[in-house]
Amino acid sequence: MLDTHRNITLACALSALAGYVDSIGYLHLGGLFVSFMSGNSTRLGVSLAAAHWWDASAALGLIVLFVVGAGFGSLIVRGRSRYCQCWLLLVEALLLAGAGLGHALGAHDDLAVAAIVLAMGLENAVFQIEGGSGLGLTYVTGALVKVGQLAASAITGGPRFAWLPNLMLWAALVAGGVGGALAYRAINLAAIWFAAAVALLLAVFAAVTAKR
Repeated sequence: MLDTHRNITLACALSALAGYVDSIGYLHLGGLFVSFMSGNSTRLGVSLAAAHWWDASAALGLIVLFVVGAGFGSLIVRGRSRYCQCWLLLVEALLLAGAGLGHALGAHDDLAVAAIVLAMGLENAVFQIEGGSGLGLTYVTGALVKVGQLAASAITGGPRFAWLPNLMLWAALVAGGVGGALAYRAINLAAIWFAAAVALLLAVFAAVTAKR
């Protein structure tokens, strides 16, 4: 999937968006994540072991919402239409904008967080292929594994720079995380409006560059 300049650009932009949003969620929730469910699963286990039932329920709730979002995203792209990526990113933009609007109108921030988590789960279907597998965009453990594996392949005679796109995904997520942390410290949860705007721009990019 990281085989064209278009796909690499879109994937890195979405990874940066995920890092941005996850930093906002992490700071707002005091150590829980809106896109990194491995971290939430660890927090769930630790909370259960310590009998911290409220913390455990919070982590579990985020995990469930993320799975629902991923499933909804899969339904959107299942038709394999030319513009399925565009439609998915439009829905993501609407969810993020809904979170920003809810916060601006004084709604309980739990509703905003729920919309954000659904959006992050949804995003992982952008590069989904038939059968349900695809490219993870809101977490980079797999990308880092690929960096190591493809670097080893390059050393032993394989493609010299096949590892680079995966390293770019990781770097994009980190860069987005820096931006999200700075934005949250400046304007709190209102920082999610910038994420909604970026998701909308990426929807336009996906539509304009869709394969004919």
